Amino acid sequence: MLSGFSTFKDLHHEKNLFILPNAWDAKSALVFEQNGFRAIGTSSAAVAASLGYEDGEKMSFDEYLFIIKRMIDCVQIPVTVDMEMGYAKTNEKIAENIERLADLGVTGINIEDSIVINSKRFLKDADEFATTVEYIKNHLSAKNLSVFINIRCDTYILDVADKQKETARRLNIYETTAANGIFLPCIIDENDIAEAVSRTRLPLNVMCVPHLPGFAKLNQLGVKRVSMGPFLFNKIYSTISDLARRIYDDKNFSSIL
Repeated sequence: MLSGFSTFKDLHHEKNLFILPNAWDAKSALVFEQNGFRAIGTSSAAVAASLGYEDGEKMSFDEYLFIIKRMIDCVQIPVTVDMEMGYAKTNEKIAENIERLADLGVTGINIEDSIVINSKRFLKDADEFATTVEYIKNHLSAKNLSVFINIRCDTYILDVADKQKETARRLNIYETTAANGIFLPCIIDENDIAEAVSRTRLPLNVMCVPHLPGFAKLNQLGVKRVSMGPFLFNKIYSTISDLARRIYDDKNFSSIL
């Protein structure tokens, strides 16, 4: 267990940018492994969509666990899991869920500092969220389990007022939790990225979105990890939709042969 954690943690401290693909089932995980990627993350949005659900913890945690277990059983590289809000309401239950992942062999998680209420997302109180992360770390430590905790800070995905200032404030608080990394989805401006990197000693993770700088520039700015999110899944299923329509219109299978 510790070996997988250490391997995954080390990927965030190498000279070159760590590129993390996001899988949605065992087959996609295998494809990533076969193409040289050194670790795999799940995309909760892609997994949910593959099961016919919307994102935002609409699928059950048990359904998610089944997919995660199949990935882990099929690949030999570290797997980190997008845990959204923790699939529970209390710190105790969130920690228990993450313990279940660790017992399967998961080496890392993302957990976000926002919450969805009546289909609308809001930032949580930063100090309250920090307490949740600290509780998770203490719970895992008491069980002698090591999991890379990547805090997803949603200031940019929610486009809050004074994003740079609020992000810096939250990063300062989150550094007290013994978390292992910081994730800022939807940050794209080079100055904002550089500022965020300068505000934390933790490795910074960004995500594939339109207008994100290229890998060389991200590396130069000090970003340590970049992930795909659901974009590859969306691209593949857009292509499938186009092909399905061609079969229907052409009245033959030539488009897929």
